[in-house]
Amino acid sequence: MKPKTLFEKIWESHVVTKEKGTPSLLYIDAHLIHEVTSPQAFANLRKKNLNVRRTDKTFATVDHNVSTTSQRNIKDALSRVQVETLERNCKDFGIELFGLNSPNQGIVHVIGPELGITKPGMTIVCGDSHTSTHGAFGTLAFGIGTTEVEHVLATQCLLQQPMKIMEVRIDGTLGKGVTAKDVILTILSKIGTKGGIGYCIEYTGSTMQNMNMEGRMTICNMSIEGGARAGMIAPDEITFAYLKGRQFSPKQEKWEESLKRWKSLRTDPDAPYDKTVIIEAKKIAPLVTWGTDPSTGIPIHEKIPHPNKMQSKDQKITSEKALTYMALKPGMRLEGFPIDYVFIGSCTNARISDLREAAKIIKGKKVKNTVTAWVVPGSRQIKRQAEKEGLDKIFHSAGFEWRWSGCSACIAMNDDKIPPGKYCISTSNRNYEGRQGPGSRTFLASPIMAAAAAIEGKITDVRNYL
Repeated sequence: MKPKTLFEKIWESHVVTKEKGTPSLLYIDAHLIHEVTSPQAFANLRKKNLNVRRTDKTFATVDHNVSTTSQRNIKDALSRVQVETLERNCKDFGIELFGLNSPNQGIVHVIGPELGITKPGMTIVCGDSHTSTHGAFGTLAFGIGTTEVEHVLATQCLLQQPMKIMEVRIDGTLGKGVTAKDVILTILSKIGTKGGIGYCIEYTGSTMQNMNMEGRMTICNMSIEGGARAGMIAPDEITFAYLKGRQFSPKQEKWEESLKRWKSLRTDPDAPYDKTVIIEAKKIAPLVTWGTDPSTGIPIHEKIPHPNKMQSKDQKITSEKALTYMALKPGMRLEGFPIDYVFIGSCTNARISDLREAAKIIKGKKVKNTVTAWVVPGSRQIKRQAEKEGLDKIFHSAGFEWRWSGCSACIAMNDDKIPPGKYCISTSNRNYEGRQGPGSRTFLASPIMAAAAAIEGKITDVRNYL
């Protein structure tokens, strides 16, 4: 029998039909929806007099437009309408909604795993590019457009072309102050924003095997920033321990049956990858981005590269434009650069372990009086757990604002915007022009790097605090 990769095993087990010269019809195990990319899809179902095919495999939450200061009091009229529309659509079509009255509300890519909806071997889609997050559990998970959202709602299937498979192998022990966020920023700095186009990335090696599920989710979350359609990590005992006992996880006999199946979900020895990238863990340092895409991360002590040293003319032009937007110059060091805002949150870095690690840096210290700092838990479950552990008090006493759960300043489709011209060190996944608000300037970094910057009022090496 031909050896197969993890991707091939999941893909082949979900192909409903495949005709020569056409995409495969792929069965979808779980469909996650939110308020931004679903309204038109539901409107079209009504026009065509169609029902949702599998309401038991469709799960909804509100996250992009919600207010993180009061949740229900959404000031922007369009944002309020989108939330209310999802509430009405879920009621009309019989879909479970983790809405503003639910104790399980949160960012869609946070609540899926924490509720046990996300499980190894599944195909998962959502009208959101960072659906790749769920690949941390050994799933094939990817974002889809609004038209595709409609197709999945109506049929529970989707036409898809198979992807190529890229292995990113990282071996060794991460150094002091180096986190999963630094790992993925390093990977992106190596492959660029287009290096993963057409690929599903499988992350392998001892570094991944020793990483907790929150770290794995951070890495898979940002696979899309390298151009990849999906990212995945083979499930193991760490995965199984995380899932056991969660609301939608299998119970009793079904758990044992599921474990047996899940343990087979790994790439066979000698299965070929289309491409392999190898990185040594010991060479990874805490990173911060300087430009306007996530591949511009540099180790904290390095200088901003000169556009003339870029490999292509397009990269040179892009770098020059980014430096102008960010008001930075080549040869500068980011260490010591003053910042105005700190945002700890998003589907990349707002899980309980992220907040715990940031709180360790913050405890007993004060946010610089020139800095506005926000902590936005990824879900209400995480918020409750953090408050149970007293993390909210640590952040409060230091001068952080402790918010409700939501996408917040990651995407600024809500009240949480960074003002024009201001600099924010952010734990989110994108630093595009205006991503955190028109004219805002974003440095991407890990939660502990963001915490250290909040104290100093400038970008600093978190290792000084460890």
